[in-house]
Order: sequence, then structure tokens, then C-alpha cells
Amino acid sequence: MKLRSAEWLLMAYFSYVALISPAFPVPTRLAPFVVAILVAALFLILARAQHPAFSIARDWVPLGLLLVAYREMDWFSPIAHNFRLELRWVEWDRAILYQGGLQRAIETLGAVVPFYLELCYTLVYAVGFFLIAIFYIQHRRERVNGVVFVYLLGTLLAYALFPYFPSDPPRVAFGGTDAPNVTTALRELNLWIVRDYGIHSSVFPSAHVSSAFTAAWALFAYLPERKRVGWAMLVYAISVALATIYGRYHYAADVVAGIVVSLVPAAMILLARRLRLRGLLALP
Repeated sequence: MKLRSAEWLLMAYFSYVALISPAFPVPTRLAPFVVAILVAALFLILARAQHPAFSIARDWVPLGLLLVAYREMDWFSPIAHNFRLELRWVEWDRAILYQGGLQRAIETLGAVVPFYLELCYTLVYAVGFFLIAIFYIQHRRERVNGVVFVYLLGTLLAYALFPYFPSDPPRVAFGGTDAPNVTTALRELNLWIVRDYGIHSSVFPSAHVSSAFTAAWALFAYLPERKRVGWAMLVYAISVALATIYGRYHYAADVVAGIVVSLVPAAMILLARRLRLRGLLALP
């Protein structure tokens, strides 16, 4: 029975959430501890199972638990916001959108670019599944655990910071102010998703951005023989960053913070590579 690094990471994350929960007005005190225990039990059961199907399941289960980690952050939603952070951040956004001409540039071709950006935003939810699938397609399943670990790290680090930066997204904090001039069907879909299934604890840093950029770093590191896939993911991550600002899902400050968060797993990848070259690390 041996746990994978991605499983250890998730166990550590849920334990962290349980440990910090007493310091916040979490409505249900025992729930974070129960979740942490259940996650650990699940991984121990999967690790003990001998059937090959369970080994495959262990590739995908962490992505499902990522959704649990996201929803768990809603317990940290503050009773009331003072909008101190949002009032500062929105000034930077307006400078970028109007003085910098970002909104005008995006809407130059009508609905074409706004539709593309909204599509990128929608597809963020499938990035983790795409990562695993591409390694299956390339017959590199032995690298999946490393890829999932890196992807989870870049996403969970953003989640871990939510309780310390209570904030509402610009579309909520400022209503229809600064909203795009172009509305597409995909935008309506995205607004429905974030309205009914989003959380209300924080938007800083942007986990959409951190996860997309981390996925790009993971592809560069674990699929070096297909660098075009990594570059395509990097272009996609930049598109997601633009979509979050233009669509008022996030502030520019959230986007910058999300990119910085993604650099943590990127730095770990570079460090691990140097250690391997020196013969100090035998991990694949």
C-alpha cells in the first residue's frame, strides 16, 4: 500500500483547511475535519485495492476531489464584505479596460473575440481532465501522477489563500458596471454557472488563471517531446486571463496573483530537474 504524491497533497490540503477553520466563522465546525478524514480513508482504500481498475481510478479521483476542495471554500464566506479590496482593485481594472483600451480592442471584431474568450473561460473546468487524457493518448500514463500533482498544487495554493482575502467578483461587487458591451450565449452560460455553482468567499487569487498556467508548466515539464501542446496550453492560459478581466469574473489583481501562484509549482519543477541532473533525485 503506497500513496501517490497527488494523494498526499490532497490529504495535506484538506487537513490544512480543517486546522484553520476554527479561526474563521465557519458555520459547521466539524465538517472540515470529517471531510479530511473521509478523503484520507478513500485514498487508503484505493491504495489497498489490487484490481487494475482501481489504479486507473486513482488517476482521476483527485480531479473530483478538487471540486470538493472548491466547494469547501464556500464555508469561509464572510457574513459581510467591506469592499475595501474591491474598491482598490477596480481602479486598476478600469485603467486597463478603458485607458489601456483592452475592452475596445477585444470588441473591435464584434462578437468573435468575446465568444472565443468566453469559450476559454468555460473550458477551464475541463483542463485537468484534458491533462490526464493527453498523457493517456501519448501512452505516457506513468507520468500522470506527477502531472496531476503539479496541476493540483497550482490550483490548491489559490484555494488555500481564499479565506485571507474575502472579496466579491466585480460583476457582483459593482453590478453591471464595466460589463462587456457584447453578450454571447456562452457568456450567459458562464454567468449561470458562476451564479448557481460559484462560491462567495473570495476571488483572490484567480484559481482559473493559476490552474491554466500550471497546466502549461506541467505539459512543458512532463511532455517535452510535444512542446507544441505546452505552447498551445500557454496561449490558452493567457486567453483565460484576458477572459476573466474582460468578462468581470475577476480583477486584474486576481489574475496577476494567479500567475504568481502558478510559478510555485513551476519553480518546484525546475528545482527537481536540477536535483535529478546532479543525481540527488531519482523521481521520474
